[in-house]
Formats: sequence, C-alpha cells, structure tokens
Amino acid sequence: MAQQHNRKKHTRLVAAVGALAVGALALSSCSGGSGGGEDDNTLTLWHYEGADSAMGIAWAEAIKVFEEETGATVEFEEKSFEQIRSTASQVLNSDEAPDLMEFNKGNATAGLLASQGLLTDISDAVEQYGWDDKLAPALQTTAKYNEDGVMGSGAWYGIPNYGEFVTVYYNKDAFAAAGLEIPTTYDEFLAVMDAFVAQGVTPLAEAGLEYPLGQLWYQLELSQADRQWVNDYQLYENPVDWQGEEVTYATETLLDYVDKGYISPDVSGIKAEDAGVSFIGGDAPIFVSGSWWYGRFTNEIDGFDWGIFPFPDSDLSLGSSGNLWVVPEQAKNKDLAYEFIDITMRPEIQALIGNNGGLPVAADVADITDEKSLELIEAFNAVNEVDGLSFYPDWPTPTFYDVLVAQLQELVNGTKTAAEVQEGLGAEYDSYVDDFR
Repeated sequence: MAQQHNRKKHTRLVAAVGALAVGALALSSCSGGSGGGEDDNTLTLWHYEGADSAMGIAWAEAIKVFEEETGATVEFEEKSFEQIRSTASQVLNSDEAPDLMEFNKGNATAGLLASQGLLTDISDAVEQYGWDDKLAPALQTTAKYNEDGVMGSGAWYGIPNYGEFVTVYYNKDAFAAAGLEIPTTYDEFLAVMDAFVAQGVTPLAEAGLEYPLGQLWYQLELSQADRQWVNDYQLYENPVDWQGEEVTYATETLLDYVDKGYISPDVSGIKAEDAGVSFIGGDAPIFVSGSWWYGRFTNEIDGFDWGIFPFPDSDLSLGSSGNLWVVPEQAKNKDLAYEFIDITMRPEIQALIGNNGGLPVAADVADITDEKSLELIEAFNAVNEVDGLSFYPDWPTPTFYDVLVAQLQELVNGTKTAAEVQEGLGAEYDSYVDDFR
C-alpha cells in the first residue's frame, strides 16, 4: 500500500511540472557544448539567467573567480527554463547531466526530482561550507525536501543565493500632495485609501486576471495568521480550515475593498502588466506586489518619487528564496560544484547581485553602494529577521493558481459569496493535499 501511495503522489507531481507558473524568466537558447564534464577538472554548469540580469552578472564573475582559484574550467551552457524543465528527468538520468544547474524551487520541480533520486543530497556539503548559517529559516524551506518531494523537511537538495518578496509600493508625490504619510498601522492604511477615494482616486493598482489579486488575498490572510498557519497551508502539517478566521477575513476584506472603491470594479479583467503600468504612469498611488517590479520601476518611473513600505500590522509577507543551485545525482564533478556554489555565497558576489537589482541572501549591506537597491535589500532583510517569508498562495497544488484566479474573479464580480469561494478553494486544495497526509 505504501508503495502505491507514493506512486500516486509522484504521478501527481509529474503533472504538476506541466502546470508550473514560470514567472518572469527572460531566457535565451542553448550555447552548445557537451552535457557532462569531460575530465576531473571541468565543471559543467547550466543556468537560465540572462547575461545582463543581476544573477547573470554575479555568476559570470563567480565563474572567473572559480577558474582562477581552482585551475578548473567551467563549461557553461545558458539554457532556457523550458529546455531544463521539459527535459530534466530524462537528461538528469543520463550521462548528459551537468555537474551543477539552476532549477526552480518547490514541490512540483526540485521536490519532484529529489523524490525521483535525480538530485544529490548535499546535506554534508551544507554542513561543511556552513551555508545553513547564511540562510534565514524560510529561505531554507525551499532547499529541503522529504522522500515524497514535499519542501520544508528532510535532506538538503539545493542552495538559493537570492530571494524575492512582496511589499507595498507607493507614490511619494501623490501622498505628499494629499497630505498623507506612510501608514504604520492597518487602520492608518485604510485611512490613506479612504483619503484617495474621497479625491476620486482608486488607490490600489490591482489585477484580477492574473496573480496580484490572489497575492493581496493571501497577504490579508497572513495579517491574521502565524507561522503554524503558514506551515499548515504550505507544508501540509495540519488541515486548513477554509471557513476559518484567516481565510474568511481575507475573502470578505477583499470584497470590502471593491465595495469601498479601493480597487477598480473592473479588476477581474485587468492583467498584472496593466496594474504595474498604472502605477508607473501615476494613475494609482499604491501597488502591493513583488520585488521583481523594483528594477523596472527604477528604470521606468521618471515623473514622480516612489518608495516601499511593509504591509502594516503583519509580521508575515509573501516571498521565498529564488531558484536553487542543484547538483544532479549523475554529476561527474560534485566537489567542484560545491566549490562554485560557495563562491556565489561570498560577500563580493552577493554584492554584485544586490547592486544590480537583485536580492542577495547573504550580502553585507555595507557593500551595497546603490541607494535604491539598498532600500529593497534592507526591507527584505527586515522580513527575514522576523522569519516572515511565507511563500505564495498558489504553491500548495499544481492547479491552485488557476482556481484561485477564477474563484476571486467570481467573488469580485458578485457571482459567488465569500463562503462559496472559500468552499471552492478548499475543495481544490484538499483534493490534492489529502494524499500527503
């Protein structure tokens, strides 16, 4: 029975890969080269970050340092995410496996490969190099997987060296013109939005056709939750009460936001891009969204001053580690892979990530010379200091993203009550998660 039960779980996780929400991955094609190290002094490396991205810049420098210090050669291949995702199980179970590669975190991706025996248990290397001391607890969650491929416990199968989180962006000029200050309590946050509504301004840039509305819903839950609730929701430790206080508060409050004019009544037809552009254009003074917008706002907003502040009265925030360095079980040069990972965790390489718009996990803030980057990194560090990263609402099941979007559209359109929406979400969640209990 146990063997059949595990097979069912793994089958569901295989399906999960096809349903994975990729996120913002600007990806280019393969540069050629063989799949594995040709000798004991060659490290074969795959990743899918663009050369001009924060990680691409930092890792290119890490390659130079690695080659200088070890005398080894790095055989680098820039793959697209889709190339790695679609062929991972086959390639990693062959002689073509690289020594080290970037791979997406989560149960349906790194967890799946770990459960299939395709990734190396790197727990000994973690202890040897002390990487666990550099990673906040929530960042470690996505690096560990149990025998069923569920994150949060078990052995180490990857190392992240950057992160991401959701925060509140605000238009400083619009706040100043309205005589408003940064809210430090939730009541003050509501008062700010009421003030904008009174001026005929819809305060929140929001999108119900894609992820932002679901992330706001989850942030409202987090404002009423504790770490155990997050562990129950994300790690399946205990059943989630879908008519309970946290979920009910979030669903009813989101509906209240629409009724009070905090969110456009047309939100169900708005895309994430449209919401972001409305903030860039100065049309909406507040945007609750991820750090992945930060660099774009820095480059594209020139008509007003802007900043960020944490969602008031909430110690928990959406966010997680970035993707992982993983070492395939078939890797020929695992020790070289560990040396390279360690270099990417050094302060100087972490600073390159930070000064180029990324969120390093182990940087010395004294090394961050860009003022705008420092603002983001300090905000991220503040979340980690209170163990606040709480992942994303769609992570628990491979199809939860689509269901969440659809259910919240029905909520804001008035075709379902809050209780009906919660019932629909709970049915989707439990139909998958019950297999892991």
